[in-house]
Amino acid sequence: MAAAALLRGAAPGRGGRAWSWRLRAAPRRRLGHSSCRQRGEPAGSAAWACFLLGERALVRVRGPDSAPFLLGLLTNELPLPGPAAGEASTSARSGYAHFLNVQGRTLYDVILYGLPEGSHEQPTFLLECDSSVLDALQRHLVLHKIRRRVTVEPCPELRVWAVLPCAPEEAGRAVLLQEEAECTAILTRDPRTARMGWRLLSQDEGSALVPGGRLGDLQDYHRHRYQQGVPEGVHDLPPGVALPLESNLAFMNGISFTKGCYIGQELTARTHHMGVIRKRLFPVQLSGPLPVGSIAPGTSVLTKSGQAAGKYRAGLGDVGLALLRSEKIKGPLHIRTSESGLVALTASVPDWWPTSTK
Repeated sequence: MAAAALLRGAAPGRGGRAWSWRLRAAPRRRLGHSSCRQRGEPAGSAAWACFLLGERALVRVRGPDSAPFLLGLLTNELPLPGPAAGEASTSARSGYAHFLNVQGRTLYDVILYGLPEGSHEQPTFLLECDSSVLDALQRHLVLHKIRRRVTVEPCPELRVWAVLPCAPEEAGRAVLLQEEAECTAILTRDPRTARMGWRLLSQDEGSALVPGGRLGDLQDYHRHRYQQGVPEGVHDLPPGVALPLESNLAFMNGISFTKGCYIGQELTARTHHMGVIRKRLFPVQLSGPLPVGSIAPGTSVLTKSGQAAGKYRAGLGDVGLALLRSEKIKGPLHIRTSESGLVALTASVPDWWPTSTK
């Protein structure tokens, strides 16, 4: 299929600008480590790294009642298709949200794609989720469907890709990417933060996704994500454990405090209006002798005096995420390993967070 795609960089009222373009149908080509350069470019001059996210999957929700159905379950407004100033009327929109349980804790984190509606087509949304909870998410949706005119089904024909600039200065070349990208899928900016580049849904696992692109190592994507403090999937956001505001959902344009009721809203809204969030997920850097198999999730993070500062959540090698008390992050922190060793831990505040939190 050929689709037009639109990027919404931030939720309404949160800043950012909308980007839109039309994706043209293109011949399917294989993507190698250096095969998606533009013509005339020398080898090694790739501007974009393309990562196939095999641990992400898609659920399709379609039907006349799909929008009100999803609104009652998600923390955010829907990325409803429809033209804005200068946008194509056939564009799609993307957004970020969480499904919560009745206690207000995160069940699933999703990126939503609101697909354009044709004259004879039903409203359709794609929900990108952790592939390990694909079946659980479908059951969750079916459980709450009741008598709504909605169809819930997997979407295995599309694969999820992340596209990141190879150098920080390339992030400003969005116009080049929007004008020259060719594929048979949907391409949008990652709605969570501009630091996470682009999301692409492709039918063809080996397409030459973007001009000036190369196939990237998946570990590089996750290292970048952890360094930016962006949680993704069940390891970073344990179902039934993580709290959305502690997970910085508001910073990632993933929640609306003005929309109608949804499951888990009461605790989340009360916490927001009280204005007190004592713990947050912070990106952390580890130094010292790391244990074999890295640090176990849930390991306590301690201050120099041995007081509890929080818990290590997840990571890759020497980078990761930890749920820490905000007032403790500036002091020396460490983790005591099972071998009775000490691993120093340094927390940082991402530069894309709101200034008031720094």
